[in-house]
Amino acid sequence: MGDSWFQLLIAAALGILFTQVAFLAHEANHRQIFASGKANDRLALWIGNGIVGMSQSWWATKHTRHHANPNRVGKDPDIEIDTISFLDEDAATARGLRRWITLRQGWLFFPLLTLEGLNLHALAVRHLVSRGEVKGRWTELGLLALRFALFVAPVFVFLPLGMAFAFVGVQLAVFGVYMGASFAPNHKGMAVIAPGAKLDFFSKQVRTSRNISGGWWATWLMGGLNYQIEHHLFPNMPRPHLSRAREIVREHCDTLQVPYVETTLLQSYGIVIAYLNRVGLAARDPFECPMTSAARRV
Repeated sequence: MGDSWFQLLIAAALGILFTQVAFLAHEANHRQIFASGKANDRLALWIGNGIVGMSQSWWATKHTRHHANPNRVGKDPDIEIDTISFLDEDAATARGLRRWITLRQGWLFFPLLTLEGLNLHALAVRHLVSRGEVKGRWTELGLLALRFALFVAPVFVFLPLGMAFAFVGVQLAVFGVYMGASFAPNHKGMAVIAPGAKLDFFSKQVRTSRNISGGWWATWLMGGLNYQIEHHLFPNMPRPHLSRAREIVREHCDTLQVPYVETTLLQSYGIVIAYLNRVGLAARDPFECPMTSAARRV
């Protein structure tokens, strides 16, 4: 295609491709693909670092903590404070630019995801160059360097500088939005577990997770994450079996009277946006005069 701006369509396609590969790395980390644990680990390393550009060791550690305690305050890294606040107490501490974002974080959630791809790459590098012990540090760094040489560098060699930056920007934006839009619907807006609360494994995993309806197309689109309840109950169950497990789990939930939540994809996004906006209200100054606040907006 040469120096054509149609190259940006290729960039968008690569953003989708890298996300689909990330789904495979996620499944390999859960030992879903091969019978051998070592084979799964090697696959996750090669495609996670070498193709997607993330750190396998960082992701595996973070994701294991999430699965053990989904939505539990103080233990689930996925609800820890970042640019977005997922807890009222975190939103209340927001100051400056973060406070401005927090007050509008529901509506800004998807626009902010355009930066998530860059953030994931940055977190990988920061983790691998940190002073703490990192198993396989040099192997992971070598794979990231190889990916840079085979994917990023040629873009700047063969395209004009402005187009090259646009190409990488589009790829990262699509990757970030696709990743965030696939993982966010699963737990955000579901029950948050207090630090000292005691729940059995089944109730903890089901009450904090949400399924997405849609069947085969949702399974392809979200890499099996649409069956989040079943995935959390049986984390090493391969993607093709999750739909069959769903019927058994739903029946068991009815027997135990444990709420089983399943919505459409669009409904889940509405729930996430509403939840983030509600949490964001905690960033308001409780002593601010409503009349003064209205005057400022004018």
